[in-house]
Amino acid sequence: MKYIFVAGAPGSKWSSVVKNIYWSTDIDHTDYSEARTYWHDAPGQLELMHTGAYFDPGMEFNLPEDLESHSRESLEQIFDSAFSGTGIRIIKSHMFSIHLDFIRRTWPDCPIVLVHRDDDACLGWWVKCGHFDITYPNYQSYGNLRFMAKVIEAQNIGIVESALKYPGKHPLNNHELARMLGIHAPPEEYQQDYGASDVRVTVI
Repeated sequence: MKYIFVAGAPGSKWSSVVKNIYWSTDIDHTDYSEARTYWHDAPGQLELMHTGAYFDPGMEFNLPEDLESHSRESLEQIFDSAFSGTGIRIIKSHMFSIHLDFIRRTWPDCPIVLVHRDDDACLGWWVKCGHFDITYPNYQSYGNLRFMAKVIEAQNIGIVESALKYPGKHPLNNHELARMLGIHAPPEEYQQDYGASDVRVTVI
């Protein structure tokens, strides 16, 4: 298993799901840099929430919008460009939400983590976290709130349809997720109950 793919709409709290498995000893952390972090106080206190590389059109690691027109090798060049170490690489992209059949078909040996919240909850949380002022990743290419709402709706449709289409597992917390992914649990200070966080996580 070379990759763990993660898909979630903006505001789905997918970054918190990633953060709470990221420091497993099995994960390649070399995509981490201070420039690839974002702190916000939406949970009620200032916390580091965004960690490591994000892959999407218009972002630092620019994925082509016509994802399915590209070969596995050319896409892996983009993914791997964020890393220099060893271990399993977490590849997170909002755009995966509408290309999940392609991801499953192209990397059948790699799990996909789907993170879902209702559309309004996603948009409200994303705005609360900083909306277009979020410094990493950069959302400027999304244009305006009306367009962002449409993006969230489309990506959530893709996630829900795939969660129904493929037999999946539904962890209740980050330690269950780590077990399902076959990686060591993160350090004890990383604890996340998905029900308390109002997120639905599925591994397909």
